[in-house]
Amino acid sequence: MSNLPEPKFAGVVSLQASSTIDAPIEKVWDVLCNFQSYAEWLTKEPLSDQTPRDGAYMVMAVHIPPSSDPSRRPDSHPLEQITAVDHDNYRIAWRNCMPSWLVNAERWQALSVTEDGKTLYETREVMGGIGAYFIRWFLYKNLQLGFQAVADGLKKRAEQLQR
Repeated sequence: MSNLPEPKFAGVVSLQASSTIDAPIEKVWDVLCNFQSYAEWLTKEPLSDQTPRDGAYMVMAVHIPPSSDPSRRPDSHPLEQITAVDHDNYRIAWRNCMPSWLVNAERWQALSVTEDGKTLYETREVMGGIGAYFIRWFLYKNLQLGFQAVADGLKKRAEQLQR
C-alpha cells in the first residue's frame, strides 16, 4: 500500500519511481531529509539552506538526464517551495514556483515499512499547465530516468550506512 497522498490535481505528466531499501525507515528518512549530504548519493547539487521545513524555498541544480559527472553543469535550476515535512508519516513534498498556468507541479516523497521489514521509498510528481505538454513531449524520458536515479541513489546510500 502506498504512503503517497492522492495528487491534488490531474496533470498532463506524472513521474514516479520507487525502491525497496534494506535499511530501517528512520535511517532512510535521515538520509532523505539531510539535504547537505545529497552530493554524496544524488546527481544534484546540495542546497544552500540545509534544513527542510514547511514554507522554505529551495533552488535545485538538476541534471537532465541524470549525471554524476562533477564537471557537467546542471541543465535546470527550478525554484521550489517545501509544502510538507511530515516526520510522523515519513513524507516530504514541494511545489514549483512558476505560474500555475505555465507549469503547476507538486512532488511527494514517502517512506513506508514493507511486510518483510524493509523500507519502501516512493516518489511522484504531477505536472499540469501548458508547459507540462512541452515537458511530456521533450523531457519526460530523461526526467523519468532522473526519478529512478534518485530512488536508486537513496537505496545505495542508506544501505551503505546500514552496513
